[in-house]
Amino acid sequence: MKKMIALALGAALLLSGCGGGSSTSDAEEKYGSSTLKLYNWGEYMGENLISNFEDEFGVKVIVEYFDSNEMMYTKLQAGDAYDVIVPSDYMIERLIKENMLQKLDLSLVPNISNLAEGVKNLPYDPDNTYSVPYFWGNVGIVYNHNNVDPAEVERLGYGILQDTAYKGRIYVYDSERDSFMMALKALGYSMNTENESEIEEAYQWLLQMNDTMDPAYVTDEVIDGMINGNKDIAVVYSGDAATILDENEDMSFFLPTEGTNLWSDSMVIPANAENPLLAHEFINYVLTHDASYDNSETVGYPSSNQEVLDEMSAPEGVYAENEAYLPRTDYEKDEVFEDNPVLKQKLAELWIKVKASH
Repeated sequence: MKKMIALALGAALLLSGCGGGSSTSDAEEKYGSSTLKLYNWGEYMGENLISNFEDEFGVKVIVEYFDSNEMMYTKLQAGDAYDVIVPSDYMIERLIKENMLQKLDLSLVPNISNLAEGVKNLPYDPDNTYSVPYFWGNVGIVYNHNNVDPAEVERLGYGILQDTAYKGRIYVYDSERDSFMMALKALGYSMNTENESEIEEAYQWLLQMNDTMDPAYVTDEVIDGMINGNKDIAVVYSGDAATILDENEDMSFFLPTEGTNLWSDSMVIPANAENPLLAHEFINYVLTHDASYDNSETVGYPSSNQEVLDEMSAPEGVYAENEAYLPRTDYEKDEVFEDNPVLKQKLAELWIKVKASH
């Protein structure tokens, strides 16, 4: 609406800024540019994040979207230039190894002090030399507690996905790394293992699940599917689980005691970014209370801002009593994915075989 009013009033008002914010000329003088190029996951931002940033700082944000870390990586390798991108943990590790990121000037990101404890000192970038967390969470099991005994879920953990009492009633996330993660954890192994016999055991575990359980392999469809009660059990990212639980009171969430993936997506500045000063401003802005609140409320994923995290999960908060919202931290069996392109390729090939036998 603010943009429409500004257009109606003409270029003069556009140059002077909207709502008392900075002007375009101010931005160009301060940052060397008034345009930020952002590359982010789809449907991963608050309703007002971009418009509010544009109004406050007198800039224009050009947003492009990716649907996988590999898609994003391919575009960076091709030379496409972005000022801020939001990759996942293992991909950030790869980008650091390949010198594809700029080191951050943390003096330009004072709001990094707002970070939640659980997203500090993550192994892929322990000192936030290159990255600042955006969203984070776990992978867990959503289930209909009217049709699935909570005690059984807690007893079996990932094994519930092989319980033939629930044949034809499960969703499995169509991701080789997350699927092998649950199989490896079910067997008591690290999800980052390179041990061939352990990987083979996990492959056989997934084949057995596929052969006996008639699972539905899905991605984002799992959200509406579980909200509508189409299945009784699903492997789900905790942020999506929070949305499911918020919309369907018959659903519960469980993090298996065998351990799971503690994941994070973080903001980084590519080495070829054209506007690093403005990129730092955007990263700092995302960490503010209002921007982080808007992001988390809209998307449902846990905020990286400690105050927002506490506020959202408080008794009167948006996600009060929502057991999926707060991530599990400091659990010894939870892990962060490590960058291992050879392992990832092997798991991808085996995952194709699993689904091909369906």
